[in-house]
Amino acid sequence: MSHKGPHIPFFLNFGLRFLGLFLHTKLRIASRFPYMEAFKTLHSILRQNEFTAYGKAHHFSEILQAETPGELFIRFQRAVPANDYEKLRPLVERQKMGESDVLITGSPVMYATTSGTTGKPKWIPISRSYLRTLYHRMSEHWLYIFVRQRPRAFGGHILQIVGKDVEGYAPDGTIYGSVSGMLVKEIPGILRKRYTAPAEVMNISDPQTRNYVIMTLALQWEDLTFWATANPSTIVELLHTVDERLEQMADDIEHGVFSVEIEPRLQDAIATYLHSNPKRANQLRELKKRYATISPKDYFPHLQVLSTWKCGNAKVYIEKFMDRFNWRQTLYTELGYIATECRFGHPINASRESVLFPQYHYYEFVDEQELDLPNKHFLQLSELERGRRYCVYITTNCGLYRYNMNDIVEVGGKFVNTPTVHFISKVNGIVSLTGEKLYEAQFIRAVHQVAEIYNVSVPFFVGFANANESSYDFYFEFGKRSEKQSADILKLFTREVDAKLQQINMEYESKRQSLRLKEPMGHLLQPNAYTRFKELCLKDGFRDGQFKFNLLMQDTYRQGLFNQIVKE
Repeated sequence: MSHKGPHIPFFLNFGLRFLGLFLHTKLRIASRFPYMEAFKTLHSILRQNEFTAYGKAHHFSEILQAETPGELFIRFQRAVPANDYEKLRPLVERQKMGESDVLITGSPVMYATTSGTTGKPKWIPISRSYLRTLYHRMSEHWLYIFVRQRPRAFGGHILQIVGKDVEGYAPDGTIYGSVSGMLVKEIPGILRKRYTAPAEVMNISDPQTRNYVIMTLALQWEDLTFWATANPSTIVELLHTVDERLEQMADDIEHGVFSVEIEPRLQDAIATYLHSNPKRANQLRELKKRYATISPKDYFPHLQVLSTWKCGNAKVYIEKFMDRFNWRQTLYTELGYIATECRFGHPINASRESVLFPQYHYYEFVDEQELDLPNKHFLQLSELERGRRYCVYITTNCGLYRYNMNDIVEVGGKFVNTPTVHFISKVNGIVSLTGEKLYEAQFIRAVHQVAEIYNVSVPFFVGFANANESSYDFYFEFGKRSEKQSADILKLFTREVDAKLQQINMEYESKRQSLRLKEPMGHLLQPNAYTRFKELCLKDGFRDGQFKFNLLMQDTYRQGLFNQIVKE
């Protein structure tokens, strides 16, 4: 096998550096005075949406009459309440029916979708200017960072895994789907020709087939240099696919034809990306003979960059593949603080800290210690303290105003004079292992609905996210019945709750269907489980007056206590 490294793409790098340096300079300028930049950004957002239905209802015109930054911030907080999505949903529904100038000036060019607390998806409006300016510019800056750190990053082929660009259409015909999928389709041709797969690959409905196709298309190229995907759990699944089916993949690469069934509507777009390459097929077979388990460091020997989320729960999945890459050569970077609602920022070096873009969004923060207070103290970006944790509220040019992200972030160092952050976790009541964002309210509703269907009494129940197993553990106490009856119903009840959650939460369904989330495990609790659990907590020092917890958590300590009261 050839080990000649990938070349440095001088012309491509020059273009990315030229454009990126311009954007990087603008970011540095914006980061010099974060307080004033926050004022300019908020003023711009309010001005552009002053005459929308939301702007009129919340007196944007009067807010804009403020003469100082401090006065603008105070007027904004008084006139516009902190929001969750359900407060904005009726306005989004009006937009979806074709009404313009509701949350944003004009109409969205697309909607990005994610799960919500009620089970109904959240539709985040994306305007054309927002897509082309903010998203495109931040992506260009992101590429510049890689070129600066690894000049050969784009000298070979690129494996970038994104969401579906089009999942469906709103009543007025506006598409909804993934912003990242949309951006991949619009990247410049000089970069797009280096991609191992077309955007259409993400539309393959069967997750195992999709993983197989993605890795077969990637494996045909020894010179893969760049690999990016948000969830490290995806890396785990893709490596498992190679481990199980490498010989079949080698045969497909040899003949240039897929041996798996792909939907007819996708075949033409995908099949052209697979080429007959007997030499590469034999290389892969030789690796299979040489090693009991072959790894990316073997079949992608020139990989320059791997980029995924590394914060929050991600480390559990990262540990599963850390020994399978050549980290002396491959730079492993944090993808950045990114959500469906907003692309906040990304690291500019190998650290986990994301540099926020104060010229694109207006940020507010509430100290973690104040989350349960009725009158929260909202802080400006410039007021954050290093090492402290905060909940994030955002105002964007796409119809989100003082929107609670339910994210806890921790503050790191500063980029110029602007604090950086990294994601810690969702606020209590929202759990996410692989991006499913499962809400406590959804779990409670699912249990109640299944209990009603099967006429089962469930005096107490609780759920825990198990990051080590990439699954959920559900604990149930059933009403008066024999131990055998309770044991018999446990498996059925757990399976039905899982099915109900897939109906309620589309992202939970997606992660379950793609096998990134494994089947939940059911556990039978002893009678009077809540009382028994509380007694254990009080023995450990909890104060009775402050005893409270969520019914859906990621908390190994509390789960350990519940494991003590499970029926043997």
